[in-house]
Amino acid sequence: MRFFDLTQRCGTAPIARDCALPFPPEGGWATSWRTLAAVVAVAIGLGVLGAGCSKESGGAAKPNMKAPVPVMVATACARPVPMALKTFGNIEANVTVAVKSQVTGTLLTLNFKEGQFIKEGDLLFEIDKQPFEAALHQAEANLARDQAQYENAKKEADRQAELLKKGVAAPSDYDAAQTAAVALAGTLKADQAAIDQAKINVAYCTIRSPVDARAGVWMVDKGNLVSANASTLVVLNQVHPIQMSFAVPEGNLLEIQQQAAKGKLKVLALIPGHEAQPEEGELHFVDNTVDRTTGTIHLKALFPNPRDRLWPGQFVDAVLVLYIQPDAIVIPSQAIQTGQKGTFVFVVKADGTVEDRPITIDRPINSETVVAKGLAKGETVVVDGQLRLVPGSKIVEKSSLDEAAHPEKAKSAPAAGEGKEEQAKPETPEAPKKASSDPAASTGVRLKSKAASAEKGDTTAPPASAGDKGAPKP
Repeated sequence: MRFFDLTQRCGTAPIARDCALPFPPEGGWATSWRTLAAVVAVAIGLGVLGAGCSKESGGAAKPNMKAPVPVMVATACARPVPMALKTFGNIEANVTVAVKSQVTGTLLTLNFKEGQFIKEGDLLFEIDKQPFEAALHQAEANLARDQAQYENAKKEADRQAELLKKGVAAPSDYDAAQTAAVALAGTLKADQAAIDQAKINVAYCTIRSPVDARAGVWMVDKGNLVSANASTLVVLNQVHPIQMSFAVPEGNLLEIQQQAAKGKLKVLALIPGHEAQPEEGELHFVDNTVDRTTGTIHLKALFPNPRDRLWPGQFVDAVLVLYIQPDAIVIPSQAIQTGQKGTFVFVVKADGTVEDRPITIDRPINSETVVAKGLAKGETVVVDGQLRLVPGSKIVEKSSLDEAAHPEKAKSAPAAGEGKEEQAKPETPEAPKKASSDPAASTGVRLKSKAASAEKGDTTAPPASAGDKGAPKP
């Protein structure tokens, strides 16, 4: 069997001197050349890859020095922070009164306006009292009649007692006189009770407010017949003070009881859209049973509500402050990032570079976050521009979000004091110069070069231009 030497046939550098192919190749020349082409392609690819690696590993390539990244920063501060439980609450009237009539009669007057603030004892309604005054007079008349009969029966009983002592009257007559006197004494008491009831009915015709409250809408208009204990005339809600009802998980019950034993617990009511101005109150009720369906404990807080910012039926965010944590590390919440290893922040080092530092979050408080571990007081963290940062990146601090988002504006803006002279004296464009009529003026340089060439004996002068019409030929 003969072998084909590639180095002798190709006349180039050896590709695989140690490898020889059978000649003629098995399977024909077509199969052999396909195999050879594949080997060559692999070799070329490896060569290109090796060249790229050598450039990267070599010292000839310069490192890519990136410009500082514009960011906004904030300082981690230590301050007292409340330890609180946050949930939602519902505002309720401290006292709700559904005013009803206790007598049946015609409604004569309404002495308040809908929504008016009413003080205790203010007149609300008046019902026609004439029927009840007539009943009062009748009861008083009955009392006077029975009083007279009682006096007569008492005298008769006394006479029968004297006659019985003398043996003139029979004992049965004495007993009858005594019984009549006692019966009439009971009748007097019944008459007095009827008078009292009539007076009460007359008083019921005038309805007054039992509490300081805010009036609702009228349920019955003037002139209608109202029935005793049938329909509600108006609903009064006491809003000074006012209470908030809310619930917390039963797991916090023990801690609430422990802190409540030390003193009153503060409760904040955060009105949606006005969280920066919460209303302050105190916890005054803890239910005696845990709700088994929800696993929560029902609480109530009382608020003075001097500005009427809390209203019955309103939903608010409830914050129960258990205690104050001193020297808590607080940073803006927008500084916190989340990665594969968990939560971290970019901390600015003394050399102006940043590092990604893992932190442990305690709890959020509005737009800030309390950090339990990983940061110290006074350290600087990045709050805007984190997407362009990697550990070791150089930063430059910006004073506003607009500058951080568009650093080219800050660079293009002139510094203070620069450009004042140019602005004070603006440049005026020069008038275009008129073309000179002297041909030497336009060809002076060229003629001078020709003369210099002539003095040196150079006979190869440059050709004259179209403007050199009056210039002598060389």
